Amino acid sequence: MTGSAAKVFLIGAGPGDPGLITVKGLEALKAADTVVYDYLANPALLEALDPHVERIYAGKRHGDRPLSQEQINDLLVERAREGRVVARLKGGDPFIFGRGGEEAEALAHAGVPFEVVPGVTAATAVAAYAGIPLTHRGMNASVTFVTGRETPGRAETLIRWDELGRAGGTLVFFMGVKSLGEITARLITGGRDPETPAAVIHWGTLPCQRTVTAPLKDLARRVAEAGLAPPALTVVGDVVSLRERINWFEALPLFGRRVLVTRAARQQGSLAKALAAQGAEVVAVPTLKIVPPDDPGPLEAALEHLSEFHWVVLTSANGVEAFFTALKARHRDARALAGIRVAVVGAETARALAAHGVEADLVPADSRAEGLAEALLEAGIADQHVLLAQAAGARRALPERLAEAGVQMTAVPVYRTVAPEPEEVDLSPLDGGPVDYATFTSASTVHHLEAVLGGERFRRVLDGCRIAAIGPITARALEERGLTVHVQPPGPAVAQLVAALCADAKGGAAAEPDIVQDPEEPK
Repeated sequence: MTGSAAKVFLIGAGPGDPGLITVKGLEALKAADTVVYDYLANPALLEALDPHVERIYAGKRHGDRPLSQEQINDLLVERAREGRVVARLKGGDPFIFGRGGEEAEALAHAGVPFEVVPGVTAATAVAAYAGIPLTHRGMNASVTFVTGRETPGRAETLIRWDELGRAGGTLVFFMGVKSLGEITARLITGGRDPETPAAVIHWGTLPCQRTVTAPLKDLARRVAEAGLAPPALTVVGDVVSLRERINWFEALPLFGRRVLVTRAARQQGSLAKALAAQGAEVVAVPTLKIVPPDDPGPLEAALEHLSEFHWVVLTSANGVEAFFTALKARHRDARALAGIRVAVVGAETARALAAHGVEADLVPADSRAEGLAEALLEAGIADQHVLLAQAAGARRALPERLAEAGVQMTAVPVYRTVAPEPEEVDLSPLDGGPVDYATFTSASTVHHLEAVLGGERFRRVLDGCRIAAIGPITARALEERGLTVHVQPPGPAVAQLVAALCADAKGGAAAEPDIVQDPEEPK
């Protein structure tokens, strides 16, 4: 007997790009107690889950079957009968060559409540990311989805090859790479023009996407020469010719580039998203861990007397999070800042503050510590009490300038950065091949990456790539190790770093860097 809340959601995860899951699909996923996921469901989707959520890999890659379909069906029923909310996460759409219909039948037969959350099918998304519209006025009037791999051991095919060959329109074949020669031969024998434009798209919608186009008669040979393997989608039809003009995804400035990101784990999200939006494959190796200050006493004392301050100054997004974490530990929230003005060092810190429901009163145009100091003095704080909340060991430029001006100031550390233990860092992303760019946002990220990798591997990873550094201290830490800094953005914001990388990838020049400094840089 199922529990009152027990239910199974058959969720389409989309074709690969984690941003293509539907809003409803993501909501159902986050509500789950158990997630059963397939090979083609992007593992990045699991990062949004609470640690307590049970994760079960069901395979479904050809030749890789940790669980049979019958075992998956039984598992879904069993977990639901235990009173769990189960998310069955399937690549693409669960009802298009995803065997979701079989799972729904098994659940219905067992009397288990379930809901189907349709997904963006690979047929439409992968073709779109390859610059191929499946329909186009004047070119076709139909689209047909076909499996390239029928049930093993079936005596007779369910595919009417002669009709497909004569039908015209666009044909989309799922799972057909290994039988591509047979597919193209049957289509031509059935009446399809051998010169019909065709394409095979490997790992569509991801930065590692590869596309081979050729006339139908040459497609299998060209794909074999290119070494394309599953997963891949095949599109046959005149619409493939439009790819030459509207191939938008593979034209992105960082498409196919592997970019190493060394920021702290909880900071990587904004940079990773911005890089992915420009086509990059993000290689995340966090080299910083954000931890509370050694002595929490000064921060606790400042929060106890928070109402006595006229200004609170926050110098990084990490500082914002640490400040509000400390507030929450005292059972307080943003209301504690009522009547207090808040200044931040730059746009990224302002966004982090806004996420807590507080709009910054002061965001200087110059996002250096020096710029923040001058903006505060211009705001008339000389006779006011200022709480400066920053990283332990942060640069002294800001407090020294305020002290020099006679500002009544209390400076407290709200967090510190330390190197993670080597066993805490997942280095497997580096196994996917050489990186094209490596990004460093502080000297600490340089020191800690070297410590985590060891000197020999550190040199091997960085020797063959272009290096981006924010600020002169970060650049100097790299140059002291005999490395060349190729990219230095004009400021410390994520958008400036990504823009500089895009300009470099296109062979252009980014704006000349100011003398900028990562606001989290230790002295």
